[in-house]
Amino acid sequence: MLKGFFKVPKAINEPVKNYAPNSPEKEAVLAAYKKMWNESVDVPLYIGNKEIRTGNTRNITPPHDHKHIVGSYHLAEKNHVEEAIANALESRKAWVNMAWEQRAAIFLKAAELIAGPYRARINAATMIGQSKNIHQAEIDASCELIDFLRFNVEFMTQIYADQPTSESTIWNRVEYRPLEGFVYAITPFNFTAIAANLPASAAMMGNVVVWKPSDSQVFSAKIIIEIFKEAGLPDGVINVVFGDAAMITNTILASRDFAGLHYTGSTFVFKDLWAKIGTNIHHYKTYPRIVGETGGKDFVIVHPSANVKQAVTGIVRGAFEFQGQKCSAASRVYIPKSLWPDVKEQLTTDIQSMKMGSPEDFSNFITAVIHEASFDKLASYIERAKKDADAEIIIGGNYDKSVGYFVEPTVILTTNPKYVTMETELFGPILTIYVYEDANWLETLELIDQTSEYALTGAIFSQNRYAIEEATMKLQNASGNLYINDKCTGAVVGQQPFGGARASGTNDKAGSAMNLLRWVSPRTIKEVFVSPENYRYPFLRE
Repeated sequence: MLKGFFKVPKAINEPVKNYAPNSPEKEAVLAAYKKMWNESVDVPLYIGNKEIRTGNTRNITPPHDHKHIVGSYHLAEKNHVEEAIANALESRKAWVNMAWEQRAAIFLKAAELIAGPYRARINAATMIGQSKNIHQAEIDASCELIDFLRFNVEFMTQIYADQPTSESTIWNRVEYRPLEGFVYAITPFNFTAIAANLPASAAMMGNVVVWKPSDSQVFSAKIIIEIFKEAGLPDGVINVVFGDAAMITNTILASRDFAGLHYTGSTFVFKDLWAKIGTNIHHYKTYPRIVGETGGKDFVIVHPSANVKQAVTGIVRGAFEFQGQKCSAASRVYIPKSLWPDVKEQLTTDIQSMKMGSPEDFSNFITAVIHEASFDKLASYIERAKKDADAEIIIGGNYDKSVGYFVEPTVILTTNPKYVTMETELFGPILTIYVYEDANWLETLELIDQTSEYALTGAIFSQNRYAIEEATMKLQNASGNLYINDKCTGAVVGQQPFGGARASGTNDKAGSAMNLLRWVSPRTIKEVFVSPENYRYPFLRE
């Protein structure tokens, strides 16, 4: 919709605070961390103007200290999900008619609240609940979320301003209407920013939302809701439910008013959701929009001309930041034989210098993986690599869940380019390396393209421009985000629109206007100023 048009504040990427010793931001986040660590938070369902406590609860425990309880959250039953849908549809009546600049003001205010009074709290909640070190929490829960909110407002105004050509006799215009119904947002544990952006981006475009956060992200999800409420988001625009994923999803997808899915998570679950939507397609009022960002088996290819220190830094950061729990994390690496001795030496030095433990200790680079199921899966692949003849663990390989779910950064060297950990997404701090003959550069590019079902991110390290061009062309379908001489993680809103194809998702590019366009249904209006009064065209006239 376009009701008047105004310039909005120019979106600028939020600067990353450094949290140096004795800095005000370090003191603030540590104080928030300690306070939240010792509190016991009670997280209800948020449906309309009600906070619903069902009494059926689960504990919230930090991954790095799983015996410590920081709170609990309430689980929805089917009637609560149905109530959330009903509240969303009732709230839609007013929300869709709110002028776009009023919606924009809400989310711009939310961005400023995060940049200011909520920054320490949302970072601390992410550190506690998702076991991110301070840098990972800062670039996610603060900077990326602020950027999503600010840039999406700018993208929204660009979309509304995109109008067709008119002539003196007619006026053509386009209304960008919200979808007819409600949007279902399913969000992951690994990024607080994604958890907030998936419901917020749809709501910003005038839609109403039922949001199901990950059970492992509830602690920071509560802060997100508090921010949106303080920013002035009306009750019922975003309704929040927790609990049994199958029950919630089946209830939502059974609604005739289901109009869209905004999803980030596993590929298997996304395919299952798509199948269920297809089964119900004759029931829906409109064809639902399906937007998903799913898994990755992200590659790094190192050319013989590469700078070794730069390549290793990109590999280490890409593979082990946030314990490799990013869909964009580097997990398969191809090293030329001529550089392998130097790469191995630098890789070993860097990884052995990493400290592991609680994120409260700012000297720790590695913390815990998200939960026991993830820990057990990773441990099983490490044990398999210890036994397989075509694999060797050359760095790390230890794990311990007695206190927290700690898995050492682990590097597997394989002689088989199709070894299981070169193909299977593990979502943890396990990196597999294949060493190729320098003369087989082009064949290795083909190998990379054919190895994985995924196509999310990839990185090329080379000082040879011809090699960069060859890799860029050969790997054009192997990733939705390609990085040259940089790690394959860390897409910045407004700079690198993010998303992949193949089994990695619908490639609708979060952090760009392309994503927001999925949450509108345009209506074209043609107005003729002086209408014709004779049906006969010139060829019929004498």
